Amino acid sequence: MGNSQSSCSGSSSSADAQANVEQIIQSDAVVVFAKVSCPYCAATKRLLRKKGVKYTAINVDVTKGGTAMHSALKQMTGHRTVPSIFIGQKHIGGNSEIQSINKTGELDHLLRDARAI
Repeated sequence: MGNSQSSCSGSSSSADAQANVEQIIQSDAVVVFAKVSCPYCAATKRLLRKKGVKYTAINVDVTKGGTAMHSALKQMTGHRTVPSIFIGQKHIGGNSEIQSINKTGELDHLLRDARAI
């Protein structure tokens, strides 16, 4: 289990970036858009690894077209910061949200429903 880093290429136009983000979200049960040096992103990834979740991580600060993808994510979700987490193609928020739903047990239900665990 672990993560996969993607370096998607393509145009950085707004429409292309949104299409790229949507394609990535559809490609895996759990997707985390993150930044390499972000401690909240690290906490999210650590939680997912602890649960044995296979997920896709896209580090928008080092991925080609990542800045445009981050802008597209902001427009799509209204969520301005990373991590930006999708489970079962549904945006659940960031690290605070995933930690909160983990404490209530809802995270395990979402992960099971998405067949991520």
